[in-house]
Amino acid sequence: MAEPGIRAVHVLLTEVHREGGRAVDPPARRVIAAAAVANPLAGVPDAQDLGVLEELGASVAEYLVGRALEVLASAGVAPADVRGYGKGAIVGTDGELEHTAAVLHPRFGAPVRAAIGGGADIIPGTKKVGVPGSSITMPIGNKDDRWVFDDMDAAEISMPDAPRADEMVIVLVLSSSPRAHARVKKPGG
Repeated sequence: MAEPGIRAVHVLLTEVHREGGRAVDPPARRVIAAAAVANPLAGVPDAQDLGVLEELGASVAEYLVGRALEVLASAGVAPADVRGYGKGAIVGTDGELEHTAAVLHPRFGAPVRAAIGGGADIIPGTKKVGVPGSSITMPIGNKDDRWVFDDMDAAEISMPDAPRADEMVIVLVLSSSPRAHARVKKPGG
């Protein structure tokens, strides 16, 4: 899998073994994969054709899901075991917020769904303009039903040297389990 113009990558696996003083068995796992990528429309005010960013979103999504699944596999998690997902992007100050929308919305989801074997519901996401070291918190939702309360969570990441003014940080999070000791019920449930 070719790297689509990526300058730097951060991949983080979190395993929760204890929560609230009790063991979590099996551990709750999630992986965050983030890439700092050149923004091809940085410094181009009000560009109307965002197609290059849509293509970038698809190629970076394919790369990030591959890296995330490699790390999950090292923890014994298969692609079919992914329950939840989320996405986010931070555009540097020479870009605009709409650049992140073009990266995240039209084509980002298809490679992710193909790699994990499905996902009937939206991939929840968030976006912002930021400077190097800016953090982003991404919502996580169940891949097939956004109303599965146990999978509603969030993940946060920052890259100390990104995004530079002419870059974007593009992020994917995958989870293979609900929140540790999840027990919130739907009204009337």
